[in-house]
Amino acid sequence: MSAPISLVWLKRDLRLRDHAPLQAAIAAGRPLVILYLFEPLLLNDPHHSKRHWRFVWQSLCDLNQQLAPLGGQVTICQGDALAVFDAIHRQQAIGAVYSHQEIGVDATFSRDKAVAKWLESHQIPWHESPTGAVIRGAKNRVDWDAEWQKVMRAPLADPDWQQARWLNASLTLPSLGHHNWDSPAPRFQSGGPSWAYKTLQSFFRERGQTYQRHISKPLASRKSCTRLSPYLAWGNISLREMYQITLLHWQKKGWRRALVAMVSRLHWHCHFMQKFESEHHMEHRPVNRGYLHFEYANGPQSDAHLRAWQQGNTGYPLVDACMRCLHVTGYINFRMRAMLVSFLTHHLLIGAAVCITSRSYFSILSPVFITPNFKCKLA
Repeated sequence: MSAPISLVWLKRDLRLRDHAPLQAAIAAGRPLVILYLFEPLLLNDPHHSKRHWRFVWQSLCDLNQQLAPLGGQVTICQGDALAVFDAIHRQQAIGAVYSHQEIGVDATFSRDKAVAKWLESHQIPWHESPTGAVIRGAKNRVDWDAEWQKVMRAPLADPDWQQARWLNASLTLPSLGHHNWDSPAPRFQSGGPSWAYKTLQSFFRERGQTYQRHISKPLASRKSCTRLSPYLAWGNISLREMYQITLLHWQKKGWRRALVAMVSRLHWHCHFMQKFESEHHMEHRPVNRGYLHFEYANGPQSDAHLRAWQQGNTGYPLVDACMRCLHVTGYINFRMRAMLVSFLTHHLLIGAAVCITSRSYFSILSPVFITPNFKCKLA
C-alpha cells in the first residue's frame, strides 16, 4: 500500500491563508488531500438554505482556481462524514486528519464526536486547531480578553504551498448530487477569498471612513459597513488576518474612530462565539429562564402573522421594507436585524415556533444570521 495521506477536512474555513490545519498537514510531508463534504446532515438542516450552499459552492470554486496552478484541488463530494472517511481509508490509508474546531450546533458537535470515535478506533490522530480566539470547552471568560489579543497579534499560519505533496492517485467517492448553487444571484455578494479581499480593500479605500457614523443607518450602512460578515462566517478570510490588516491602517488620517468601532465588533465576533461555546445549552432553551413558561401566541392567527412577517406584508412600512430588502439582496444591517426579531417576538408574540433559541428561529432568519451572502456595488 502507498504512503498514508494527510487529510485536511474543510468546514467553515474555506481559505488558503492563515490556515493552521493546512500548514500542519503540508509540514507533515505526507501526500495531501483537501476535502469538503456536503453532508446530508447539514443539507437537510433548517439552519441552512440555498443561499448558504451557493456561497459555499462559490468559495470552493474560488479555492480550486487558486490551487490549480499549484497542482492541487479541493476534493468535493456529498455524503455522511463517517461513510466518506471510511471510503477514503479503504482506498488510501489516512495517516492523520487536520481541521479547525467547529463552533457549531449540537448536530455538528454530535457528528464530530462520532468522527473522533471512528478515528480513534482506526488509530488515526485528529489534529484540531482553534477557531480564532475561541477556547474549546471554556467554562468562563475570565482573562479571555487578554487571550484574544494574544491570538489576534500572533503570526499568521500561512501554509508553505511550495512544499505541498499532492496525492497523485484518484479517490472514488460519492458524487455531488443535483444542485442549482451555480445559478446567478446578481444582487448578492459572491463567496470566496478573492471576493473577501476585494471587499476589504474597498472598505479601506474610502467607503469605511464613515463606518461609525453610518453603521446604524438602514441605507447608508449598505456602503459604509465592512460587508465582511459572510466571509468571516465561512472562513474566506480569518478574523486574525482581518484584524492585522486593520492595524496596518491604524494611523490613516481621519479613520481612527471608524477603525476603533470596527475592531470592537471583531472582538464581539469571537466573544459571542465563545459565549455559545461555553453556554451551548442556549441552542435548546432561553438564556433567560423566565421565558421557559412565557405564553407566546399560537394558532391560525399567529401562523398568518408569521407568514406576513416572513414575506414583508405586515403593514408596518419599516418592518416590511427590511424584510423585502433581505429577500432581494440578502443584506440588512444589524440594527434592522435586531428590529425584525424584536417585532416578531415582542409585538407579534411569536416564540413557540420561532423561539430565539430554537432551530426554527435560525431557519427563518438564516439569510440574516448565519451567512448573508449578498452582493453590492463596491467603490
